[in-house]
Amino acid sequence: MTRAPETTTPDGLTTDARTYLAAQDGLITRAQALSSGVTKETIRWRAGRHWRVVLPRTYLVGRESPSERQRLVAALLWAGPRAYLTGDAAARLHGMGLPAPPVLEMLTPWPGKSRHNGFASVRRTLLDDVAICTRGPIRYASPARSAVDAALRRRSSRERTAVLVEAVQRGLASVEELHEWTCRLRDRDGAQLVEALDHAATGAWSAPEAELVALVLPSSVLPEPWTTPPLRDATGAALLTPDLWFDDVGMAVLVHSFQYHSQGEDWVTTVERDGDLTRLGVVVVGVTPTGLRRDGAGTLRRLEETYAVAARRPRPDLRATRRPTR
Repeated sequence: MTRAPETTTPDGLTTDARTYLAAQDGLITRAQALSSGVTKETIRWRAGRHWRVVLPRTYLVGRESPSERQRLVAALLWAGPRAYLTGDAAARLHGMGLPAPPVLEMLTPWPGKSRHNGFASVRRTLLDDVAICTRGPIRYASPARSAVDAALRRRSSRERTAVLVEAVQRGLASVEELHEWTCRLRDRDGAQLVEALDHAATGAWSAPEAELVALVLPSSVLPEPWTTPPLRDATGAALLTPDLWFDDVGMAVLVHSFQYHSQGEDWVTTVERDGDLTRLGVVVVGVTPTGLRRDGAGTLRRLEETYAVAARRPRPDLRATRRPTR
C-alpha cells in the first residue's frame, strides 16, 4: 500500500517534521527532515535564512540563538542516537555547580567514531555505562562517570579534588563508585585522580577542607580529626558545624573560604557565627585556603600550638556526632 504524501505548510514543514520539532526543543536533523517528507529544496532554502544551522546538518527552526538546553539537544542529534553527554555538561545535569563548558563532551559506544565540530565533541568509548540517564531528548552519563570525566579535564590536583568532593558531598556518587570508574580508566588517566579520590574519601566538604585534612593527618601532636561533625549545645540546640573537630579538647577548625562556602551576606553570616562556638568555650581556629597553600607548615604549627592550649582547660559541655567513615 502506497503511503499518502505528507501535507506541508507554507514553511515547507510536514506534520511528521513538526512532531520531531516538538520532541527535540525545536531542532531537527537533515535526515529527520527528509524522512518526514520535507524536500531538499525546502531545506536548502530555509537553512541559513529562516533556520539557524547549529551544527552540520542540524537545524534550529528559527533564527534565535539556541538556549543552553538546545545546545545539548543539538549536540546529541549531531553525534548520533547512541551518544550521550559526559563531563561538565552531564555533571551540571546531575546538579553539580560547575560552569557551563564551552565544548560539550560526549561519548559513543564502539563502533561509533570520534569527531569534533564547533561546540560539540564526541569520542568513542569501550567502557559500558549501565546507568545512563535520559531526560526527554537529552542523554547523559551516570553521576560517577560524569564526575570522573569532569575531574579529568581539570589541570590541577586541587581542581580535580573540588569536583570529586562535590560529587560525594552532594550525594551524587559514593567514593566506591568514583573509585570503580577511576580503576576502569587508562593507567595514566586514573593516576591523575588518585590524590583527589583520597581527599574525597576523608569526608571533607570542599577542596580546601580536604587539603587541611591531608595536612593534619601526619601530625604527631594532633589526633585524627573529625570532619564536619554536627554539634549541639547542652540544651540540644544545633550549632555551627566545624570543618574539622578535635573532640577530646573541644577545638574547632573553620575554613573561611568565600568561594567554597557561599556568597555575599551568607558568607559574612558564616564568619560571624564563629562567635557562637567561642561563647560556649570552644577553641576556634580559622584558616583560609590562601594561607593553607602558601604556608602549610605554619598553619600546622599554629594548629598544634592551639591544641596544646585547648588541652589545658576543661572541655566545653557540648556534643559532637562523628560522621561515619566513607
